[in-house]
Amino acid sequence: MNGLAQRLGQLLDDNALCALVEIVEAQGSTPREAGAAMVVTQTGIVGTIGGGQLEFHSIDRARDLLLNGGDDFEIDLALGPHLGQCCGGRVVLSVKCATVADVRRLARAEANEHDPNVYVFGAGHTGLALVRALAPLPFRVTLVDDRTDLKPDLPEGIAFVHADHPESVIDGAPENSAFVILSHSHALDYALTDRALRAPDAAYVGMIGSATKLARFRQWFRARGGDEESLRGLVCPIGGKTVGDKRPAVIAALTANELIHRFFASGAVGNSEESAENGTNRSGRGRAAA
Repeated sequence: MNGLAQRLGQLLDDNALCALVEIVEAQGSTPREAGAAMVVTQTGIVGTIGGGQLEFHSIDRARDLLLNGGDDFEIDLALGPHLGQCCGGRVVLSVKCATVADVRRLARAEANEHDPNVYVFGAGHTGLALVRALAPLPFRVTLVDDRTDLKPDLPEGIAFVHADHPESVIDGAPENSAFVILSHSHALDYALTDRALRAPDAAYVGMIGSATKLARFRQWFRARGGDEESLRGLVCPIGGKTVGDKRPAVIAALTANELIHRFFASGAVGNSEESAENGTNRSGRGRAAA
């Protein structure tokens, strides 16, 4: 996913006049949080501060600044009384002509954001659909495959790793990573899922499959010394069971939804101190048996 800093830098390199609109304060129910920003030019926008009348109003004010010049300014808006939005909250916006210094500042802020790492194992139809679904979302996505003849056409920002031994990618992944397993081989799916379930700090472990595949994997995993607590952390089939459509794009959308809920639902991602105190990882399960 392209960061706002990168896009702003490209526009400034092309000598485009740009205004930067940022939410500097948010109270109550608001479309976006403090720190959300967008870039406004005379012909377009990059990013969003939440849409609706709030965004339309700020775009108008930003374009007036680009057209007529003037000093940077702030806008203090109560969303209900001023704009008729049902949110009912209040925001303070900063509006300014963007400079290279803003590019650097935004880049530093983006570098401090820790987007979750998602590793997708398998560059088949569903794996490719999944990484394409995840590309615009706030994840760092890596597609992993062991086949040497693959050169997948991937969206910008998606990393591709060829690994003769894909299990090693799990071993080297940062803590609180997600592992989505849908390779070309049931045997490889089992081996990767086994390794991911034994990773002490995995946030999500999902395997494509069916009730039959899950039952067979459970038996196979127990025979290898795997414990029930670890199995409770496994999502299989990925995407859930409530929608019967098995088209790759549908499975990808449902799995992306699972990952969003795992990482970004209220209270889902707790801080590291809380995780340490509870002795569990973010998937809600304890450390798997070695």
